[in-house]
Amino acid sequence: MNNTAVVIKAGKEQMDIPLIHRFLDQDSYWAKGISYELVENSLSGSFCMGAFIDDRQVGFGRLITDYHTFGWLADVFVLPEYRGKGISRQLLAFLLEQPWAKRLRRIMLNTLDAHGLYRQYQFESLHNPQLLMEIYRPDVHLQQELV
Repeated sequence: MNNTAVVIKAGKEQMDIPLIHRFLDQDSYWAKGISYELVENSLSGSFCMGAFIDDRQVGFGRLITDYHTFGWLADVFVLPEYRGKGISRQLLAFLLEQPWAKRLRRIMLNTLDAHGLYRQYQFESLHNPQLLMEIYRPDVHLQQELV
């Protein structure tokens, strides 16, 4: 990275959607096999943020939100060759400094291996997990679109 500045940008129109799709489809543990169309459509309903070095996107995350009460943090990643340089922390700090994000009553996420990172930003294990319920369909993105 050689002292090259990381720039955080927001908005779907700023994102490198082919890069995001390629990472989610091929390298993520949570969305392998996801279609380009599904990725592109999912970004439309989200606050998207990307980390860029020399105008090349190297990180991404999105918050699915109503901008008033709730958000679900999803699809956060940094390309492997840029990990360990604080880029994910820059993305999270950028998100949590948004004026509307400071007013959200709850922000949630799933993670397999980044608990330490998220705890630095006040994420905690569920206070009352017995209150939450879910419909869990981990491979639904692999099914053909229903018309």
